Amino acid sequence: MSVPARPWSGRRIHLVGVGGAGMSAYARAARALGAGVSGSDASESSYLLGLREDGVLEAASVGHAAANVPFGDDVELFYSSAIAPENPEREAARARGLTERPRAALLGELASLRRTIAVAGTHGKTTSAAMIVYALRAGGLDPGWLIGADIGEGLPNGHWSGGEWLVVEADESDRSMLELNAELALLTNVELDHHSSFASLQQLREAFREFLRGARTAVIWGRPELLELREGPVVAYDTDEVALAPGGSSFRWRGHEVRVSVPGLHNALNATAALEVARLAGAEEQLAIEGLAGFRGAARRFQALGSTARGALLYDDYAHHPTEVAATLEAARSFQPRRLLAVFQPHLFSRTVALAREFGRALARADAVAVLEIYPARERAEDYPGVSGLLLAEAAADAAAGKLVFWLPSFAAAERVLARELREGDLCVLMGAGHVDALGRALVGR
Repeated sequence: MSVPARPWSGRRIHLVGVGGAGMSAYARAARALGAGVSGSDASESSYLLGLREDGVLEAASVGHAAANVPFGDDVELFYSSAIAPENPEREAARARGLTERPRAALLGELASLRRTIAVAGTHGKTTSAAMIVYALRAGGLDPGWLIGADIGEGLPNGHWSGGEWLVVEADESDRSMLELNAELALLTNVELDHHSSFASLQQLREAFREFLRGARTAVIWGRPELLELREGPVVAYDTDEVALAPGGSSFRWRGHEVRVSVPGLHNALNATAALEVARLAGAEEQLAIEGLAGFRGAARRFQALGSTARGALLYDDYAHHPTEVAATLEAARSFQPRRLLAVFQPHLFSRTVALAREFGRALARADAVAVLEIYPARERAEDYPGVSGLLLAEAAADAAAGKLVFWLPSFAAAERVLARELREGDLCVLMGAGHVDALGRALVGR
């Protein structure tokens, strides 16, 4: 019996938080499968705009209200991890007896329809997953993907294809990775990052162990503490003979010379992982390598924004953990700027207070530092009295040995100070998982 091309025809799905990087990708997939899709988000975003422009949503609301939930008793509501139970749309769904489920359930449904490649780890998920897509596409395998950023070359964060493979990010922050039954699993690294979800590193490691247990084959960075999390077939990977250059690197992989156009040793490692996964999925090695050569980076992953009026270069990066901040600044050093400036918007009160010293040491790798106020996301300031971005500014000043450190809580103050401070020959990296990219774009031409 043939499988219908649009098996979800007749389903009506409402996504609360649809403008997020993950949920917007799921919306694209659900629509391609034939479902009627609507959604809402607290504010406008580039993802929400893209969904509108591409005709994905039957209705898109900015702001949350009970009236946003479509009429009918067949509507299924899915909510992102940032949406609290008291959200008016979730309350309306419960009052009407509608199906109400977390985003992880929708991801699990989508992944069950394809042979799934699940990319997990504290750092590098988005870039590694995007690289896998490029390698598979070059090999003619036509993958679909659900990734937490636009992946470059005009490709969005989500796409449902006719091919047999689906590439997804396996997120540990809300344990949604445990909803996946992956054929191929990639584990890049494990560090405690989501302190409100995991009480300890050991608890996090057990979650990754459970995730890996469900995969037929695992590709894991060749570190003993990571490899021991896997019971079953495993491919260990690492970089070999890496030569770093401004804006990229070259290295050897299985006898081949590989060149990538994204900076930093960490991206050479991401590329090695992607090639191993693509090989296992059936891509011819040389074609996969050629596909990676065309990868210029996912959105908000060391993304060039432009320059200031006086010629300082501006880059935006999603780094929001000390390890990521350090790796991003080291990659920026490969451009050999006259002066490297780090602008950081902390993400989550819990992460800020737990890792303040580590953030300070990481930021001190720059020649000058500016710290902004915390982007709270799903957390509330009243639950973390006394915690602000000032904590990280002080930590950076302690570690920076006399380097210039600014505490600039507002974007207005930051724009004013940075426009005055940045000069020709400087490279400024604006980092964070919030909306710090808006500040970077405001500085272009200033």
